[in-house]
Amino acid sequence: MNETGLTAGDFVGTNDPFALFADWMADAEKSEPNDPNAVAVASVDADGMPNVRMVLLKGFDQNGFVFYTNFESNKGREILGSMKAALCFHWKSLRRQIRVRGHVEVVSDEEADAYFASRPRGSRIGAWASKQSRPLESRLALEKAVAEFTLKHAVGEIPRPPYWSGFRIKPITIEFWHDRPFRLHDRILFTRADDGWQKTRLYP
Repeated sequence: MNETGLTAGDFVGTNDPFALFADWMADAEKSEPNDPNAVAVASVDADGMPNVRMVLLKGFDQNGFVFYTNFESNKGREILGSMKAALCFHWKSLRRQIRVRGHVEVVSDEEADAYFASRPRGSRIGAWASKQSRPLESRLALEKAVAEFTLKHAVGEIPRPPYWSGFRIKPITIEFWHDRPFRLHDRILFTRADDGWQKTRLYP
């Protein structure tokens, strides 16, 4: 057993990558001081130039991994352009990493509406006020937009903007990486197949 309490047998003992992901996320929620659900999302633009940024994972199940964003942002336009993306979770305190590559689908309106309604009121106002990724002349201009939308939605529910929704990354591969001494790390790759998942151990 190593410093995280995980044995090699535990690491490779499942053929369900989502079950293993759930276990690792639960461990991260206990150990990470900030945003254990933070994940890097990689996409490419129309010229094939890559982009990467951090977002917050807001849900996962056997269908994939979900996060929400402004579809008019750089990430939104890039992902909509290719409908492919990659994720990388890194939990430094646990010395673990998970990489995901897959195709993308847009979540249903019902899913997006439900999540948007669960956000703090200020975050819902911000979704209307921010023209994400586009040039901003000054901080004052952003604060003015926030004030205007706060007044517009002073009472009642705040509807979800038509350009704001979620992406679900449906993985074709999920790789689990765990630090081991002398850089002889454990790497287990799950690859989606017609009859489930194929599991392969990789050289570090």
